[in-house]
Amino acid sequence: MKKRFLSVAAGVLAVSAILAGCGSGAAKSDGGADNQSSAAETKAGESKADSAASKDALRLINGKIEIDAQLKKAAEKFKEKTGQEVVIESLGGGVDIQGQIKSYKAADNMPDMFVIGGDGDYANWTDMVADLSDTEFAKNTDFAYKDKATGKVVGFPYAVEGYGITYNADILEKAGIDPATLTNYDAFKAAFEKLDGMKDELGIQAVASVAAEAGQMYWSTGNHLFGYYYTGGLERGDNKYFDMAMKGELDDERLGEFADMTELLFKYADPQVLVSGTYDDQLALWAQGKTAFITQGNWIDPSLPTYNVTFKAGLLPLAFTKSDMTRILADCPSWWCVYKDGKNVEGAKAFLDFLATDPDAQEILVKEAGMISPYKTSTIEPETPLAVSLKKYVDAGETSSWAWSNMPEGLAQNALGLVFDSFAKGSITRDDFVTLMKSTMADYIANNKK
Repeated sequence: MKKRFLSVAAGVLAVSAILAGCGSGAAKSDGGADNQSSAAETKAGESKADSAASKDALRLINGKIEIDAQLKKAAEKFKEKTGQEVVIESLGGGVDIQGQIKSYKAADNMPDMFVIGGDGDYANWTDMVADLSDTEFAKNTDFAYKDKATGKVVGFPYAVEGYGITYNADILEKAGIDPATLTNYDAFKAAFEKLDGMKDELGIQAVASVAAEAGQMYWSTGNHLFGYYYTGGLERGDNKYFDMAMKGELDDERLGEFADMTELLFKYADPQVLVSGTYDDQLALWAQGKTAFITQGNWIDPSLPTYNVTFKAGLLPLAFTKSDMTRILADCPSWWCVYKDGKNVEGAKAFLDFLATDPDAQEILVKEAGMISPYKTSTIEPETPLAVSLKKYVDAGETSSWAWSNMPEGLAQNALGLVFDSFAKGSITRDDFVTLMKSTMADYIANNKK
């Protein structure tokens, strides 16, 4: 008993010590969904701009490194049609994206277009972005980012993405599990237990591929997984639990149910990937057929050919509640803003309009990058498995909003992700997790009021 107490105390103290430095001055960008990346594409987590680019070239800072190649292909198409060069500089893999953009601003090297992940990021650039309300793209989407005070369109939406828990349909079929029945915690618990008992027969290493190491995977836990606490199962636009959280309060019953699901995921996850795995480790384990589930979304589609994936796959909501949850979290992962003092603001607008309205560009973004277009005029249908699965939810109106993208800057990276990390490593219990999540949220909100 004494050892148990000391273990818990050590875990709590370790997290608390780190959180002590989490004031506003220590905040780093969460980077939204844009921190998903593939080190197979770039070991450094970056795809740098071409040093041979012309001085008149436009420059875009993209936060989704897994679509770097596709964006560069679209930029080449734009150059062929207009003569205007656009250089794509992609950041990801745990890179502090907003910090990098700030350093560019300080060095008088600001890009013409740059990524924001929501309200927290936008607060850094409110007075430096161009009004995009007069663009063609703005007339053809409901997903543009708008300034809350003025209502002006200031952010370009390039995709609708969704996530929850992704499954290998072939493994579930062999185990006699219908994914359509996995709509609540009890159903997932029964499925996980069954799969765990059939690991040898199914040829799997673990039931799920989950990564919770705070240094590189905070965005997956503190943003994505906890995003289901905020809005999972709710009507689009229903932010009641998120609004509570932004006051430093978490709902006891809902948080308890979420903690149960988190404990279940961690219990049946591959232990090595769970505590020290990178995004690539997590993806490889599932893509090689060694687990039935992975806690990622449709953005992994472009990476699947790398692993020669041939099995059927689909997306499910992370149904952590006792009651049924049938809505999946789907929204824009981030937006691109135009720097209002850039060398060619109209040229930047033209490039964004091209991406939204040109059939060749939409073909690249939807079919090759595996994304769902946010544009009403786009007739291109996705073909990649997870995008196809997600679109069924979108078309059926079975989606919930992403509220986590509006968290204060650094909340996931500097606070929540650390609690998930401690839970994954066994330093704290399920009850400790609940207690720490509540105190961590309250402290961070109190210390980062504007």
